Amino acid sequence: MQGLLRAASRTRTLAVFPRRSSPLGFVHRAQSLRTIVTKRYTAEHETITFDDSTGIGIVTITDHAQSVLGDVVFVELSSTGTEVQQGDSIGAVESVKAASDIYAPVSGTIQEINEVLSSEPGLLNKSAEEKGWLCKIKLSDPSQINGLLTEEAYRASYES
Repeated sequence: MQGLLRAASRTRTLAVFPRRSSPLGFVHRAQSLRTIVTKRYTAEHETITFDDSTGIGIVTITDHAQSVLGDVVFVELSSTGTEVQQGDSIGAVESVKAASDIYAPVSGTIQEINEVLSSEPGLLNKSAEEKGWLCKIKLSDPSQINGLLTEEAYRASYES
């Protein structure tokens, strides 16, 4: 029985438990392992993907931003452990066209930075919102996510 519980909690699937009073002998109970992942945007072209179960948000620049910047040649990021406030500069990106600061979309502590970007800055052009992530921030105030732009609002901000 415990093996079944461990397997169900790892895979986050529906678990089946035996019960004598059921005519079929089983009752289905959904596990309460719900994780909500929210993706939001800033008007300055950063995005954050927030996982409410860990309290950590993964910060990237948007695909639109990397296309406007052109070929990225250098990425500088704040160090792990840095406390940041929403709107603080957390790094910079330089491309063949321009240089641009990167701003913290939320307040919190930088838990990890993407070290690969120091040797492969072009990864921002290839996979800006996935492999080219910039840093992971442990949010001090998760409600700040609600004040950021949805994808539709972000698109409207640069298309108009």
